[in-house]
Amino acid sequence: MKTPLQILPMLLMAVVGIAAWQLGVVLTGAAPILLPSPACVASAAWQARQELGQGLLTTTTAALGGLVASITVGSLMAIVFSQSRLLRASLYPYAVFLQTVPVVAIAPLLITWSGYQLRTVVLVAMIISLFPIISNVTTGLLSIDPSLQELFQVYRSNRWAMLRKLRIPCAVSSLIQGARVSSGLAVIGAIVGEFFVGNGSSYAGLGTLITGWQSQQKTPALIAAVIVSAVLGLLLFGLVHLVAATILKKWHTPHAT
Repeated sequence: MKTPLQILPMLLMAVVGIAAWQLGVVLTGAAPILLPSPACVASAAWQARQELGQGLLTTTTAALGGLVASITVGSLMAIVFSQSRLLRASLYPYAVFLQTVPVVAIAPLLITWSGYQLRTVVLVAMIISLFPIISNVTTGLLSIDPSLQELFQVYRSNRWAMLRKLRIPCAVSSLIQGARVSSGLAVIGAIVGEFFVGNGSSYAGLGTLITGWQSQQKTPALIAAVIVSAVLGLLLFGLVHLVAATILKKWHTPHAT
């Protein structure tokens, strides 16, 4: 839990950033359609508060669903990889390949298969946030103390017992690290998915609002939606940190940063 002294520098930096933003508007004399002032953005956000609220709820649902799916699927795949060197050598490169494929290239194909639905956005979010889970959990499952492994072998523990009592507890900290990275990627995936899904349906997420307001040249509202998206990423990261500090506390105590 951060103390007020730890939070104060972050708040001061936010104030400095807003002041620099306002100064840039004054010095350049830019039109609101190019660079609106902070007050103009705040006013646009208030006027569009209902749309932003609904969009935030929708995108949160998609991002959280994608994150949970990536943690579940990625952890299961990592367990499989940790149990078989042959499967790891055969399938892990395809997990890397999935990470390198531009999601904007496969999003139209996913829409063809899944439709203009929330589940498609969740699927995009899962695909983007999957690899850090696979990579970190696989590393955690394989990076166990050799002396502990020898101890389990002395007691003739089977593969399942070693996985349940040794590998999984040792991999919890790696899962936490992967989930922290994936939390931000899940929000990015949800926004990108909404760029495509929102074009053919009544779906209303933050990504849909961003593309709609961009086409209407509503720059203040557009910036407000971008800021809300960034805040969502921070909130999801904070949620992962909270879970790590509470539910998983008996395995891993997060270091203060």
